[in-house]
Amino acid sequence: MRELMVDFITSLDGYASGEGWPGWWGLESPEYLAWLGEQPEVTYLMGANTYRLMSGFATGETPAGTDEFRAEEESAFEGLTRAKKVVFSGSLEEPLEWANTTLVRGDAVEAVQAMKEEDGSLLSTIGSLTLCRSLLRAGLVDRFRVGIFPVITGATGAERIYDGYPDVALEMTESRTFEGGIQLVEYRPRVLEHPPLATA
Repeated sequence: MRELMVDFITSLDGYASGEGWPGWWGLESPEYLAWLGEQPEVTYLMGANTYRLMSGFATGETPAGTDEFRAEEESAFEGLTRAKKVVFSGSLEEPLEWANTTLVRGDAVEAVQAMKEEDGSLLSTIGSLTLCRSLLRAGLVDRFRVGIFPVITGATGAERIYDGYPDVALEMTESRTFEGGIQLVEYRPRVLEHPPLATA
């Protein structure tokens, strides 16, 4: 049975990105990038909005205010292009232009449940905050990994990650500090029906 990992990179205050900031907030380190390159084979899961954004980046479109990608960003997009990807959408049409991407219509939770019962590589989300929230609520997430970058984007932060999430107990299974102060934490999540000390 395959495991499902929700994988986020965030600012310290829980934002997925920040207006005017480069990828990784410009704070990625050689050690962190090397670690990313050592990760095992993964099948990436995403929604339509993330697909449109990331496939655009992969074909050379740059964010507003950015003239070109840095070499390490280009390398990351090349890796994503080679990887297997599944996008859940009722609005996208085949054929999809981004290589190695499969389009799945219908209920994402049901589709991921079926995928988990197959043999294959680790399933991991990329971006796709709504998809991640749905999979977590359904109890399908086995691993919850967060890379926390040492920056607060209170004025410019975009995409608050945890808004709308249920309460979740997290059992830490791994932690690491990379040069430059990037913190990596990984947990086994357990969705709570109510806070642990609440009375029924």
